[in-house]
Amino acid sequence: MYPGESPKKIKGRMKMKKKRILSAAGFIALFILWTAAIKCFDVQSIGPGGSAVGFAALNGFVHELFGVHMLLYVVTDWLGIVPLCFVLGFAGLGLIQLIKRKSLFKVDSDILALGGFYVAVLAVYFLFETVVINYRPVLIDGYLEASYPSSTTMLVMCVIPTAIMQFKVRIKNKLLQKIIIFTLAAFTVFMVIGRLVSGVHWFTDIVGGAILSAGLVTLYSGISGTKNHI
Repeated sequence: MYPGESPKKIKGRMKMKKKRILSAAGFIALFILWTAAIKCFDVQSIGPGGSAVGFAALNGFVHELFGVHMLLYVVTDWLGIVPLCFVLGFAGLGLIQLIKRKSLFKVDSDILALGGFYVAVLAVYFLFETVVINYRPVLIDGYLEASYPSSTTMLVMCVIPTAIMQFKVRIKNKLLQKIIIFTLAAFTVFMVIGRLVSGVHWFTDIVGGAILSAGLVTLYSGISGTKNHI
């Protein structure tokens, strides 16, 4: 609850949260259906070593269209450090609040929710490293790696939007806020397109990562709240 908030605003905010949680459930259901479709429709052995992938005609066409660009793969791989820095930054903010306020329950609720969100993203990553849906369209250092959903796409599209949500609340200077949001949005677009164009993922890997990210981010948006900030 926000200090001094009227009952009408509280009711409206709770209604919005419910809508976002329902939207998140819809995205996650869509991701499950998309994943099932990849395992069922037009599955052909068009990958390295005869590895199979669904929607083979579509994936094969997109892969042939863009080709393979390992330099772009390396660049986007290294830039994956950027969202990890945000994760460490917000984890540090939570730790500072915990030390100053001497209670986990006094840490901002949105920061606690963000920590839970990061854990959920990590759990999904490990899940699909174990349960392989399909492999990459190219070998990486001579090895065939799990490719679905695109982990870099998921990392960027989960961490950056939630960071933007935090900056909207915590940065009071509107001009600085707009500059940061524009820069991060452009970075996200570059990273997602870069992973597709680099040729290290199938098209369906990118789409799957985007759908799942939308579901997780919307869920975070629905359950997170704001309290006093340091």
